[in-house]
Amino acid sequence: MPDDAVAAIVAEIGKLRGDRDRVLVGIAGAPASGKSTIAADVVNAFRARDGAGSAVLVPMDGYHLDNAELDLMGMRSVKGAPQTFDVAGFVGLVRAIRSQSDVIRYPLFDRAEDKTMPDAGTLYPTTPVVVIEGNYLLLRQKGWQDLRPLFDLTVMLSAPLTELRTRLVDRWISNGFSYAEAKARAEENDIPNAQAVTGNSAAAHLTLRVGVQEKLQER
Repeated sequence: MPDDAVAAIVAEIGKLRGDRDRVLVGIAGAPASGKSTIAADVVNAFRARDGAGSAVLVPMDGYHLDNAELDLMGMRSVKGAPQTFDVAGFVGLVRAIRSQSDVIRYPLFDRAEDKTMPDAGTLYPTTPVVVIEGNYLLLRQKGWQDLRPLFDLTVMLSAPLTELRTRLVDRWISNGFSYAEAKARAEENDIPNAQAVTGNSAAAHLTLRVGVQEKLQER
């Protein structure tokens, strides 16, 4: 399914390329839905075909609030929830990408160090395909809801909660946590965030259902 999904997304982008200089794609999904992998694969597919400058990936995670700020706000324990991002800054970036005429530098997130790296990413005006990925790109919530109209194409990765729970626990175990610790982390923060995505996101142009029965739905 991942290869089929990438091919379908690339085909949709191709249809949009005919009448515009740039296509801005938003790939959203709950934690552990596979959105980061799919987004990177889409970018790599264009780069393999059209060259390194043909597509770029812009992750939402560069707009995590710093841990020191989260500590002051009492929100470190829910890092990754919608309220722990600089949504105004992120929306400002996407708007700048939409109307870009100059080089744009944007932050990336270092998971190993658990911190944001300012100006670590670069986007040139000549890049025709920009893929943005993140949990909350389609969230129907103040601030976040300003994003959807900025995209030419939106994709939602949807998975059953049971599948997400398994993937999230496995993710924490792979990071060195015991099963009990991994399950607690998943249930206390990741699952509520997943439910926010699945229960309060606007409809996407394409929905990729992952898990037991995987298929693409076009809207």
